[in-house]
Amino acid sequence: MEFWIINLLNGLSLGMIFFMLTSGFTLILGLMNVLHLAYGSFYLLSAYLGFTIIQRFENFWLACLLCLLLGALLGLLIERLVLGPLFGQHLPQALATVGGAYFLTGIALWIWRGNIYMLPKPSFLEDSVPLLGFFFPTYRLFIIFVGIILAIGLWLFQERTKAGAIIRAGVDDEEMARAMGIDIRFVFSAVFILASALAGITGVLGGPILGAFVGAEWEVLVLALVVVIIGGLGSILGAFVGSLAVGLLQVFTVALFPELSYFAIFAPMVIILAFRPQGFFGKK
Repeated sequence: MEFWIINLLNGLSLGMIFFMLTSGFTLILGLMNVLHLAYGSFYLLSAYLGFTIIQRFENFWLACLLCLLLGALLGLLIERLVLGPLFGQHLPQALATVGGAYFLTGIALWIWRGNIYMLPKPSFLEDSVPLLGFFFPTYRLFIIFVGIILAIGLWLFQERTKAGAIIRAGVDDEEMARAMGIDIRFVFSAVFILASALAGITGVLGGPILGAFVGAEWEVLVLALVVVIIGGLGSILGAFVGSLAVGLLQVFTVALFPELSYFAIFAPMVIILAFRPQGFFGKK
């Protein structure tokens, strides 16, 4: 029983990290129809920068704040300078953002030399707590809590606020939204910056579990695509369910059948693409 509970909690914590990443990605791809393949590089740079800030200032929360701002700034620059002129053009978007991803990876290689780092946890979250007769890392429980709060907040924002309604209206009928006086350009820029900020802070929150290393940008991007395909484009609920599914599948498969770890993640994606290409919670 202990084996199943520990791996269940590990899968939930990993799934919450995936959700922090993919919630922003699904907003960009699903709501804005923008193919942003440099998204994983935001995680990479933020994880490296977060490690440096924690080592120098010994302040985990300062690292979270600065990396959130870094993600927002990178999002603003790429949206304005790169993706703005390419709105609605998926192939140019893909090529431009892949180039941006390699550029940002090059910066990481230049500054941090491609070293592999595990980010330190906050001091009060370093220990383990007794849980059902065994001990479990406090930090992983903290990540589960943060992911659930973020999921509730984003869903309420998207479905229950005026700003969320404006975003959905702009996606469904951009011309009508413009006719009603909504500045769609500003709205989409704000969504892009919010999504990029989520990638930035995830670099610090996920760093103690996933680490910071060159190549992580593509790994998290592929997993984000899998989550979006399973959950459905533009759906926060879909991103939440898809992230949990991928996190649990990865943890249990590695524990039970390590040679099938990648198969267990991509096989459901292929089945969903064949029989329900819009995902579980996406629109046709």
